[in-house]
Amino acid sequence: MAPAEGAGYRREMMAASRLELNLVRLLCRCEAMAAEKRDPDEWRLEKYVGALEDMLQALKAQASKPASEVINEYSRKVDFLKGMLQAEKLTSASEKALANQFLAPGRVPTTAKERVPATKTVHLQSRARYTSEMRSELLGTLDLRKRTGAAGPRPGDEKQSAAELDLVLQRHQNLQEKLAEEMLGLARSLKTNTLAAQSVIKKDNQTLSHSLKMADQNLEKLKTESERLEQHAQKSVNWLLWAMLIVVCFIFISMILFIRIMPKLK
Repeated sequence: MAPAEGAGYRREMMAASRLELNLVRLLCRCEAMAAEKRDPDEWRLEKYVGALEDMLQALKAQASKPASEVINEYSRKVDFLKGMLQAEKLTSASEKALANQFLAPGRVPTTAKERVPATKTVHLQSRARYTSEMRSELLGTLDLRKRTGAAGPRPGDEKQSAAELDLVLQRHQNLQEKLAEEMLGLARSLKTNTLAAQSVIKKDNQTLSHSLKMADQNLEKLKTESERLEQHAQKSVNWLLWAMLIVVCFIFISMILFIRIMPKLK
């Protein structure tokens, strides 16, 4: 690598590390702000989350970007914060609670100081807050009905209001249970598919191991047969050499005898 190219590569690595460090710092700041009680007119968190999205896209475009698992975790947390802000803009508490059910917090703490991911804590806090808001809205509606009644509260109206409140809460609980069952079904399906994939991979590994073993055995047999063939070839060459030597000696002796006999014939 040329010196100029090496310097450019080091600068790129430092820029990528600095970008990731700034993203982690801003992400920690956003998580802390999300966990705090904020005013409705607070605008900084939304701007910070927008800046997080831009930094995340820039980090993905870097040549020396982090591992895919780290990038996915960053994306998961940024998407959670973005979804949380969108849920807060909804009008009714029931819509907020329903939107909060579909949010997926981070799985890994952002910093080493955290024992539990901050986004998971924020998710639980927002769920509790929206549930409390739903109850407050329902109680406020019931109080309004009582105040607007012509003859004041009656025992039958109170029972009806309590029954309506129980019905709404029961519907919300059923909705949460249904969503939980769907998520549990998806998790079971994912587990089943993962186990099936592991079984297929295990069988493929066993087949590959058997094929490699057979290939090694065939290679050993081929090596043995090659050595035997080489030995046979050497033996054949030795016999041919001895035969040629015998023929040469026979011709040489015949020539000598022929030379000695020929003058006597004359």
